[in-house]
Amino acid sequence: MAKIYLDPSVEETKEYASGGNDEFYMNLIADAMIPYLSVAGIEYTRNNPGDTQADIINQSNADTYDLHLSLRSTPAIDFQLGPNIYYSALEPKAQIAAYNFAKNLWSIYPDPALVDMIPNLAIPEIVETTAPTVFIDLVNSASFEDTEWLKENVYSIARTLVFGLTDYFNIPFDIRREPIAPPDIVLPQ
Repeated sequence: MAKIYLDPSVEETKEYASGGNDEFYMNLIADAMIPYLSVAGIEYTRNNPGDTQADIINQSNADTYDLHLSLRSTPAIDFQLGPNIYYSALEPKAQIAAYNFAKNLWSIYPDPALVDMIPNLAIPEIVETTAPTVFIDLVNSASFEDTEWLKENVYSIARTLVFGLTDYFNIPFDIRREPIAPPDIVLPQ
């Protein structure tokens, strides 16, 4: 059975141009991924919002995971848009996983040409975790357009990320099933 470390952002001070913050929305996406992970048979351990970067890396390294998946947004220049998918250039499994996330995000991001895969040897989660790691900056937090897209597509993003996992782990998954939103989550305006 596949096993991942799910690492949504713990950065509550990283504000979105359209309101809200990185920690809230990345955790909302992780929450929406959970039912799909369960249906796909993917085990997961998840960080806690109060964890530090060092805590997260230590927790990930304390067990054996097939993949470490970090979900963030980047505070880039205003005109930069689209998901950036970072992975270790020295880890073939991470590159394969990154490609699987990219090809699935191409199907839902408004301009697929803006979904980038970027090798990286500087992000601590990539270089200090023992599991192959994919670090996804889903949107530019400084862009109103990008953050609005994310807010309007939380459930389809979550489902698409799980499709990336099921493709990577070669797990059959029914892609025709529509995302199911938990009834108790209310998005802030």
